Parts: sequence; structure tokens; C-alpha cells
Amino acid sequence: MKPQLMHDIDRNGSEPPVTTLEPITAPPSDRPIAPPAEAPIAPTPDPITDSAPKKRNPIGLVIVLVLVAAGAIAGGRWAWQFWQYASTHEETDNAQVAGHLYQVASRVPGTVTAVAIEENQHVAAGSVLVRLDPTDYQVKVQQSQAALVAAQQDARAAQSSIALAGANTAAQLTTARGDLNDATAAIANAEAALNEASAGVPVARANLAQAQAALTKAKADFDRYNALYQDGAIAAQQRDAAKAAYDVALAQTAAARQQVQQAIARVAQARQGVDRAQATRQSRQGDLQQARATGNQTQVNRDRYAAATAQIARQAADLRAAQLQLSYTTIAAPVSGRIGRKSVEVGAQVQAGQPLMAIVGDQLWIEANFKETQVQRMHPGEAVEIRLDAFPDHPFRGRVESLAPASGAQFALLPPDNATGNFTKVVQRIPVRIAIDPDSLRGYEAQVTPGMSANVSVAVR
Repeated sequence: MKPQLMHDIDRNGSEPPVTTLEPITAPPSDRPIAPPAEAPIAPTPDPITDSAPKKRNPIGLVIVLVLVAAGAIAGGRWAWQFWQYASTHEETDNAQVAGHLYQVASRVPGTVTAVAIEENQHVAAGSVLVRLDPTDYQVKVQQSQAALVAAQQDARAAQSSIALAGANTAAQLTTARGDLNDATAAIANAEAALNEASAGVPVARANLAQAQAALTKAKADFDRYNALYQDGAIAAQQRDAAKAAYDVALAQTAAARQQVQQAIARVAQARQGVDRAQATRQSRQGDLQQARATGNQTQVNRDRYAAATAQIARQAADLRAAQLQLSYTTIAAPVSGRIGRKSVEVGAQVQAGQPLMAIVGDQLWIEANFKETQVQRMHPGEAVEIRLDAFPDHPFRGRVESLAPASGAQFALLPPDNATGNFTKVVQRIPVRIAIDPDSLRGYEAQVTPGMSANVSVAVR
């Protein structure tokens, strides 16, 4: 800059002439010029700036100073506000809108007969969404109703038989006792007959032995007389008499043998009589036991009535289950929300548990992932300003609802293990749930959807 001399303004307001110095020009050389040793540089007058007198305007200088001061004040105020805001707020753009997604599925298999909703439609809780063919389930209800009626009839029959069983018990017991006494007496008679028949067997055998001895003697006599007759020592009359005696002994032996067989047969017959008498007695004992059991038939009938009552309860439960399955043929909305991903049409065959559509619930919140260094002063209940990327000009209000019990990495499918390999410290993210103020959301309910990106600012204490 060119040097110049300035003088004070005289009292009349005129300026004295300004003496200027000639400018010093550098010689045309590339080497640097060394300054003079001790000689002062005399000012050189500037013919352009100092040729005429010049007046200065103090107003412009004041304006410049005012503007500079205002800018400094505004900058300082902005810096103060920025520092104050940054020290009392925590911000993140790692946030998105979240909501409940309800999967709607059929609880029973069937054929779709009606679809009452469309994609993206808003439905209220309890609204009918899909209807299935109810014919099969109506038949099951009718079957359960018939089974319930049958069980009720069995219970009435069991109740009626309780009184009848008591009346028949006494008569059956008397008859059974009499028959048992007769059977016992018959056993005694049969055993006596068996003893008598058994005693006849030794007598018959003794008679058989006697007859056999007489037969042996008669045969020996006949053989001797026959030999003598052949020799001509005796007459034919003697031989014939011996022959007749032998024939008589032979017949007596056969008769005695038959008597032995008859005696043995009488013993077997008597033993069969004893067996029949004993069987009859066992039968009469069974009748007595049955009669005594008939005495307990009242309790049996009571138990039968109790079983029939339990069967009534079971059939009633089956009827309720059939009616419940019939009600499942009408699929209703579990909550209020908007329909999404509808995949069912009329005529489709659906199975139990098959997803048909999804309902995005009306309750929305913000899932913000703050750095772990930002949550030190963050507490539930603190105010939050929310700005969605879809609506940058409309700020939403909310409040901190809760902080996650662990970082997002801990809930990952493969959480990191810092104890293995080389360690690199990474700032973790802590999910923070932020409730949206319903008043600030009013008018945007149908436009704000889960998954939208958001910027949040939490006013920490």
C-alpha cells in the first residue's frame, strides 16, 4: 500500500495540501534488492491520489462498524444458541417408524366363499374379513347335538333303573338261596350213589374170579374126559356131561365179566352225577352271587347315571367345540388397522394356519438407535422432536418411552464376541422407543407407515 502523510483539519474545515512521495520502483532484476543500510526512505508523492484534496464521509464508516457489530452479535448469538441446543439435545438420523404387524390366518381349513376387504383398506377391530364355507362344520354341530341328546337319554334310563333294581334284589336272593340248597342236597345223593356203585365193582370182580376158576376146572375136566373118550375108556355120556359143565362155566364167566363192566359203568355214571350236581351247585352259587350283585345294582345304576352325566358334559363340550369351529369360518379383524399383503381370493382352498393377509395396527412409534455415548442423560418421559423424511416441513412431537435392555448387536443372529481375534472398538447403538404424540399425528394417520425414516432430537435433562 502506498504510504502517505495525513494532517489535521483546520478550524475552517479546509484541508492543507498533502505532500506525497514518489514511489520506489524496483530495478528489473531477478535478484532480491537489499535495503539501504541506515538511510530512511523519503515519501514519494502520488500524482493520482494526492493531486487533489479529498473529503471523508463518517456516516459510511459508522454504518460499516454497525454492520460488523451486528454480524458479530448475530454470530455470537447463533453460536451460543447452537452450543446451548447441542448441550441439551441428542440427535440421530438412525431412526424409523415402527408399528405392530398382525398376521391374519385361518384357524380351520375350508374354501373361501367371500372376501370383504381390499388391499390398503382400513378396518375396525371385529370387522369381517373373509368367510369360509360353513357346511362341513354345520354338519359337525348337528352330529354333536344328536350325541348330546343320546347321552341325556342314557342318563334318564340309568336314573329310572335305580328304583327297579332295588325291587328285584330280594326275590332274586331268595330264589338263588333255595336253588343252592337243592344243589347241595343233589351233590350228597350223587356222592352216595357213587359210593354204592363203587362198592359193587369189587363184588362183580370177585364173582368174575370165581367164574373164571370154575371155567378153568370145567375145561380141565372136559379135556380129560375127551381124552378118555378117545381112548374108549368112558362112554360118550360122561364126555357130554363134562362138555355141558364146561359150557356152563364159560357162560357164567362171560356173565361175571359183564357184571364187572356194568359195575364200572355204574361208578362212572355216579361220578358224572356227582359232577353234574357240583356244576349245578356252582351255577346256583353264581345265581346267588348274581342276586347279591343285583343287590348292589342300585349303586351300579348310580355309577351308570354318573357316567351318563359325565358323557353329557363331554358331548356338550364337543358341541361347543363344533360351534367354535363353525365360528372360525368367519375371519374377523383382531385389531384396527390397514390391510396389507392380501393373498386370498374367493374360491381358494386354505389350510389351518395359512397366512391370508397382514394388518398394520394404528399404534405407531419411533424406533431410534442412539449411540451408547448419547444415552447417558436420556430418560423415559423426555420430550422428542420428530421429523420424517416424507414430511420434512411438519415436525411431530413425542416422548421417550423406554430404552432397550441391550444393544442391537446383542439381539443379532450372530452377536459379536470381542474375546476372539483382534479387537476393534465400535460404538454400539442402543434402541430407544419413542411414543408419537397423537395430536401431532392427527391428519397424517393414513400417510405415516412403519418403515419410514426419521430424524429425532431428544431434549435431555
